Amino acid sequence: MALIDLRNISKIYQMGSSQINALDDLNCQIDKGDYVALMGPSGSGKSTLMNIIGCLDTPSKGVYSLNDTNVSDMTDDELASIRNIEIGFVFQSFNLLPRTSAIENVSLPLIYAGVPKKERLDRAKKVLEKVGLGDRTDHKPNELSGGQRQRVAIARALINNPSIVLADEPTGNLDSKSSLEIMNLFSKIHQEGNTVVMVTHEEDIAKYAKRTIRMIDGKLADQLIVK
Repeated sequence: MALIDLRNISKIYQMGSSQINALDDLNCQIDKGDYVALMGPSGSGKSTLMNIIGCLDTPSKGVYSLNDTNVSDMTDDELASIRNIEIGFVFQSFNLLPRTSAIENVSLPLIYAGVPKKERLDRAKKVLEKVGLGDRTDHKPNELSGGQRQRVAIARALINNPSIVLADEPTGNLDSKSSLEIMNLFSKIHQEGNTVVMVTHEEDIAKYAKRTIRMIDGKLADQLIVK
């Protein structure tokens, strides 16, 4: 059974007197353990699809099942709970708290989950070690390089052992050397059994994925599976 199952998904935005069909009767399945790159030109609907997969938005029509749970009609509070349990987010701009240390940034999702402080920090330290930052736990974002900041963001995404890691242009703010290091880290994360869905506009970054989904005008244009 698919981990992510999108059936007849449409997303319609009302802009004055006109309607924008950001997603148009889209069907897509992503299995547990998959590594998918989501590509398409500006306005293709890939960001809207990412927001729906990440439970940041809900479809206007259709059914979205995540881990065999229908999340299409959930309330904002229910979606927030699902996001914290099931999904780890990695953003282009890192989205770290600037005055907070790496270990505190990483442990943040555990505060919302009600985990005691000692356990939060112990788990955060282990995940930081996993991404190669065991010696940077007390550093604040402005004391870290761009690649190191993204590693902190990846550690934060992994802290709750989510069903899916969603990455939105994860190398967009990085130089080529840091980009290579981050993509090798995503490959390692996938090899350890994690499901990764990544939005990118760069073909060389998409090649790290095992499957590429291309979008145009709110529909799937084609799907390339890498053997």
